[in-house]
Amino acid sequence: QVRLEESGGGLVQPGGSLRLSCAASGTFFSINVVRWYRQAPGKQREYVAHISSPGNTNYADSVKGRFTISRDNAKNTVYLQMNNLKPEDTGVYSCNLVSGPFSSWGQGTQVTVSS
Repeated sequence: QVRLEESGGGLVQPGGSLRLSCAASGTFFSINVVRWYRQAPGKQREYVAHISSPGNTNYADSVKGRFTISRDNAKNTVYLQMNNLKPEDTGVYSCNLVSGPFSSWGQGTQVTVSS
């Protein structure tokens, strides 16, 4: 069983930065993919970025050039560095780990971008 815990959310002004963390505990395969998603009020959850265990990354067009996903395998933690934040980045950010046939989700962390 895998447990994911997100942290690092908060209130930030437009143009500001935040770094989210997704810490994994439990048993999972070394080969895995971690994805970040977000959900704004009244909207469907949308994909933000992902990183595979070898380190391959991909981003949604809306965050490309502003967000950077990385991982520290020794700490079982994936990070999402978010720069030049915009009000439309507001939402609950959740991480998802897929390892073999298993998929686990965290509870999410709130990010609010507002002046």
